[in-house]
Amino acid sequence: MSAGMRLAAGYLRLTARPRTATPDRARADVEGPKRAAPPPRSLRRRHVVDGLTIAGFDLFRVRPGGRSVGRSVLYLPGGSYVHPMAPQQWTLVERLAAAGLEVHVARYGLAPKHTHREAYPFVTAVYRRLVAAADPATTSILGDSAGGGLALGFAQSLLTTDLPQPRELVLLAPWVDLTLEDPDVRAVEADDPWLTRTGLVTAGRAWAGGDDPRQPRLSPINGPLAGLAPIRAYSGTRDVLHPDVRRLARRFEAEGADPAAFRLTVQPGALHNYPLLPVPEGRLAQRAIIRDLAA
Repeated sequence: MSAGMRLAAGYLRLTARPRTATPDRARADVEGPKRAAPPPRSLRRRHVVDGLTIAGFDLFRVRPGGRSVGRSVLYLPGGSYVHPMAPQQWTLVERLAAAGLEVHVARYGLAPKHTHREAYPFVTAVYRRLVAAADPATTSILGDSAGGGLALGFAQSLLTTDLPQPRELVLLAPWVDLTLEDPDVRAVEADDPWLTRTGLVTAGRAWAGGDDPRQPRLSPINGPLAGLAPIRAYSGTRDVLHPDVRRLARRFEAEGADPAAFRLTVQPGALHNYPLLPVPEGRLAQRAIIRDLAA
């Protein structure tokens, strides 16, 4: 584990973890005001950014300022389904565009005002628009944390539609089980300096909006795996979501999937969403992700 990762862990344990340490704090975190998180000016200076509204929600199209590689990415940002985009997520978008990728940032509505019942039609409308304009073989779906769970659930939902699978799914620390009931989760939680099960379960209930959180569109670990696009996932061992990502990998193995169907990169000692953190492990993973998407 790098010194940078240790510093990040210490900072998050002091600043982020206390916000969801108790049920009352977790509810206040979910119900708190949602700050504006528009595309930063640095992104607009370097690339062409268009915004439009689809099904009542924002879609930002970021077209590279330089030569395009002819590939596009549908990005579903995370934030426990209750927080708007963070600067690190916009930085990832900027770097993807700098690599020549056209990035479509789908900002679905956040809980408790909005739920999965509005997110799926929105993402479906966005994806239908993308594949109507470009070959699905050149379009990937990228999601981190909650956005990673939504990306996997959405790909599963495509199996019952007329829409094709994307080129691949790239999932960064995906939240694949809203319940976090796996016994291993509690063991990892003690070592996670950032996330708490209390905070996540509270946010998950708000996102479910009264529906069963175990259903696949909320907990895609329970959904179908056959027929999905190839998946590349990244997870750190000091992430409370890590046990469920490993469990998802075991499901692929148990069902005899092609080894290339699900490739999991595990970073020992890394925190939640480590590819977005400004630490050596994160920079290395992010370069690999961008290289793969632009290949």
